[in-house]
Amino acid sequence: MSSLQEDKRIYTLKSEKPVKAVLQMGLPLTAGMFIMVLYNLVDTYFIGLLHDDIQLAAVNLAYPVLMVMVAISNMVGTGGSSLMARSMGQEDFKRASHTLAVGYELTLLNSVLVTLLGLIFLSPIVSALGADSETFSATRAYVQVLLFGSFLTMGNYTFGQLLRAEGSVRQSIVGMVTGTIANIILDPIFIFGLHLEIRGAAIATVLGNGIGALSSVLFYVRKKTLLNFAKDNLKPTWEAIKEIYWVGIPASLETLLTSTATIVLNNLAAAYGVLTVAAMGVSSKLMTFGAYIYQGFAAGVQPIMGYNYGAKNYKRMLAILKAGVLVTSGIELVVMSIYGIFAPHLIGIFSKTPEVISIGARVLRANMCILPFVSATSMSRASFQAMGKPMYALSITVLRQLVLFIPLLLLMDHLFGFYGLIWAQPITEAVMMAVSLTLLTTVLKKTERNTKSI
Repeated sequence: MSSLQEDKRIYTLKSEKPVKAVLQMGLPLTAGMFIMVLYNLVDTYFIGLLHDDIQLAAVNLAYPVLMVMVAISNMVGTGGSSLMARSMGQEDFKRASHTLAVGYELTLLNSVLVTLLGLIFLSPIVSALGADSETFSATRAYVQVLLFGSFLTMGNYTFGQLLRAEGSVRQSIVGMVTGTIANIILDPIFIFGLHLEIRGAAIATVLGNGIGALSSVLFYVRKKTLLNFAKDNLKPTWEAIKEIYWVGIPASLETLLTSTATIVLNNLAAAYGVLTVAAMGVSSKLMTFGAYIYQGFAAGVQPIMGYNYGAKNYKRMLAILKAGVLVTSGIELVVMSIYGIFAPHLIGIFSKTPEVISIGARVLRANMCILPFVSATSMSRASFQAMGKPMYALSITVLRQLVLFIPLLLLMDHLFGFYGLIWAQPITEAVMMAVSLTLLTTVLKKTERNTKSI
């Protein structure tokens, strides 16, 4: 790795103009995440070709299990990348490299625990997901395969986050792209060629994640990164583990709370029939296009915020936040317009059942209203994680999911039925945009004042 390449990465984190820095870090990652959307959509698309709405619903019911794996991956990936970025901002590259090694070791340990506990309690988990007598068998088959392949899935998410912490955004995207391409190729082979149907879709997803994880590892093996593994960094220390989990556990709880809200939503939707569950599943998968835009930019901004927090450059952090929210919200408005105009056609790609198309289009048009608001919340949460202030990030999620969203789901479902149910999230996100931006700017300004007074 040449010094010029290294300087370019540090310059982007440290000195590049805010809008340009946001675009340089966020756009490639968002583009890569668009490819990863296919992980969700490819399974849904190919299962849809079976013309079996029960299996289509099962894929949606099983999705929270994948979210739990991502949550545990975030526990290490977010905590590790926060510590790495702050250490680099303080020019402590030895500490950053040690954090990288500990992150890999914790990923292996966590995945073993997920597999063992998940398989032991497999049937109760499937029932808790909202599966009934019609969907139980198909949902169980999908979840079982996901659990067996937990290390590959969790490794893909965590290793990509650790790459991004040092500014190696393009390298992290390679893992996303190669894994997704593999999934696209393997899905029809396992689903139709080997006649494994929904189980085959899960196998293809796991193997695709494994190929993505391997791609990330190879960058370190070939020394194409700023940070690398060294023998004296391989032994984990309590200090590193504690710091990773201090930031990572709240980040994991955020995703788990989101998964809990999804389970509540699925259970409420199940009362309206299997076609409604299938329609909401297709809509939610389409919404991942919009979600990955704000998640991609938030993940891209996080290393910049962490680096500058370590360097105590709070003025730049505020400028990056403003640029990130403006850029992301503008892009989301375009996506919102596309969803509004083409909703029935988009749902129709995945199901030919008229009722699924009708319900799915209405759900998509309601859900699209969150997009202009949610980027600010996501970016604020990522900034707190980058700063090593996880409890602020967690407070945003607790307020969003437990205080606002879940109670609104129950209340609006009771008062207005299904269409009240689908409008709970847009109302939640509008409130949370104002709350999260106010909280972050207040904390940054207070931190800057305290630093100057020392």
